[in-house]
Amino acid sequence: MRIGIGHPATIPGVKGQLILEWAKKVDAGPFSSLGSLDRLVYPNYDALITLTAAAAVTQRIRLMTTVLLVPLHNTGILAKQAASLDALSGGRLTLGVGVGAREDDFRAAPASFHDRGKRFEVQLDTMQRIWSGQPLAGDIGPIGPSPVRPGGPELLIGGYSPAAIQRVGRWGEGYLAGGAPPPMARQSYELAEQAWKAAGRTGKPRFVAAMYWGLGPNAAERAGNYLRHYYAVMGPMAEQIATSVPSTPEAVKGAIQAFADVGADELICWPCIPDLDQVDRLAELIG
Repeated sequence: MRIGIGHPATIPGVKGQLILEWAKKVDAGPFSSLGSLDRLVYPNYDALITLTAAAAVTQRIRLMTTVLLVPLHNTGILAKQAASLDALSGGRLTLGVGVGAREDDFRAAPASFHDRGKRFEVQLDTMQRIWSGQPLAGDIGPIGPSPVRPGGPELLIGGYSPAAIQRVGRWGEGYLAGGAPPPMARQSYELAEQAWKAAGRTGKPRFVAAMYWGLGPNAAERAGNYLRHYYAVMGPMAEQIATSVPSTPEAVKGAIQAFADVGADELICWPCIPDLDQVDRLAELIG
């Protein structure tokens, strides 16, 4: 199982210089991908812009949205932005995409909330047409630039509802289980496998999971405070998330192993503490 790491751009108060230094340190380490989270109504940096900044200071690491909330975005512009990032980074973009569940994000965009699933599917079709070089209509020319890989960047589908998971069969190259515990992540992946086979596709979809973590002095308290803030709209569930984050070397290693045991191909470790030494601490654990 490959190990990726998120950047701290969703943690309030983080400065841009730390994000750049974080990306450079990750690129020099044993990690497979640098992950980015999307949210609108929160003091975080934009997911794609942050990865574009990271692309400029890295050479090797893959750049992954985990996930990008596509229905918040204009389809044509998003397709162009993703293709541009992919081309500028030498084909290193993996686009993890999802629908989103926070209504305040949609009100702020603004974008309609209750039909977001149907719009998402139309957006996926449209983006793949754009990335393959097809014009959207007889009087509309192609939208560039061309992604490095024909047909567009690697596309992973995130979400837990049956409708979300079914989309892997038609549009995705893999399934992204963001924040689910290992058994739930595995169950969702098996549904994605079924959708993949039902669509007549060969091979297997990729299985990518994600987890929160923190290490070092007062890690449990510091990580918990961030997660309580981030998930405040979820009420009591926020406390459950905050108190369950792995925050010792043993707990983090155990959590990583649990995802390996359920067959994940890659695990993205989302940081909860905005200190550069977190990258070193995690690198030490995974070797």
